[in-house]
Amino acid sequence: MSVAEEPTAAEPLLAPAEGVPPVLATADEVAAAAKSLAAGTGPLAVDAERASGFRYSARAYLIQLRREGAGSFLIDPIPVTEALTPLAEAINDLEWVLHSADQDLPGLAELGLRPARLFDTELGGRIAGYERVGLAAMVENLLGRSLRKGHGAADWSTRPLPDEWLNYAALDVELLLELRDTVAGDLTTQGKMDWAAEEFEHIRTMDPPTPKADRWRRTSGIHTLRRTRQLAIVRELWTTRDELARARDVAPARILPDSAIVAAATGEPRTIAQLRTLPVFGGPRQRRYSRDWLAAVERARTLPDKELPPLTLPFDGPPPVNRWERRDPAAAARLATARSAMGELSTEHSIPVENLLSPDLVRRLCWDGLPDYKDVGAAEQLSARVEEFLRAGGARPWQRALAVPALTEALTPAAG
Repeated sequence: MSVAEEPTAAEPLLAPAEGVPPVLATADEVAAAAKSLAAGTGPLAVDAERASGFRYSARAYLIQLRREGAGSFLIDPIPVTEALTPLAEAINDLEWVLHSADQDLPGLAELGLRPARLFDTELGGRIAGYERVGLAAMVENLLGRSLRKGHGAADWSTRPLPDEWLNYAALDVELLLELRDTVAGDLTTQGKMDWAAEEFEHIRTMDPPTPKADRWRRTSGIHTLRRTRQLAIVRELWTTRDELARARDVAPARILPDSAIVAAATGEPRTIAQLRTLPVFGGPRQRRYSRDWLAAVERARTLPDKELPPLTLPFDGPPPVNRWERRDPAAAARLATARSAMGELSTEHSIPVENLLSPDLVRRLCWDGLPDYKDVGAAEQLSARVEEFLRAGGARPWQRALAVPALTEALTPAAG
């Protein structure tokens, strides 16, 4: 724990010092806000509220901004999506300060809002070695203020937004700039500012995640099914649900829960009447789509055997770690040694091991990323191979500078 993180008596922060700003929802209001923000100084505090669990999309339903000399602004992007150009021109060249930036940047990018530079207070806190990196915890431990939380999981697509929610939203950026300076000070004192900067840039420039193939296989409860025909039913129902959810911008689980999909795959109904006897399918929201659900089941039932999905997919990457000892004892030994080395490195630098290096990358390195070096003279060759593997796996320069020597020393065969 840093000196700045020593617990203090937290003073409750119940409302923004300047009051809750009005919600801006017209092109003229956004343009005026952009002008004020452009006249401010220093970095820009940014936050966005989504409607995860309620909506299909990850779009922002409220944008909170604050800059020294300009104050705080709340913007409803829904009615002004096509009128955000003045805002983008005013703020895209600034350093943005966000907490857990990877959560909000994709939705903001959809609106044409993209930072030139980034400071992520949550990620910075991890690199600084803070034990608790939630926004409320960091504000309390570092700034001695207590944030009242509780609406982060609300349906922010609701209109009009309740006053209490708007107060909560404004508070999320009220102290973010002060928090940024405190975290940056700790990082500088610890000699970690350059490391953090590399991580911030990685998050800022990261491509949107590629949707995984066969996402339907993540349906909760699918592991209870034992026949490929049942898996086909899950796939067809999942796809139908996804299409309906996307079209209505409703979270898929609110249209049909996973448990109902698995129940239909188990029961294999042949009529609407049979379908509606299954859990959930008889409900008023699901009955309107009864024909769609039954059509999905029928498509799966009549699918040729050769087109049925396999029970399992070919495994891409290392097997589960608990199978390593049986399948490849040498790889299991390498992993144990590598994990120990990374654990020591984590303790030495007060950085969570997962932030030092992706655990999956370490597993892949130990499973099939190394030739079978037999002698102690292989250290230089091993170091080059580890460096090459980590670079190809996306490890940043600061991570490689720390991990390559530690892993090379740990994995070099012992003499004798």
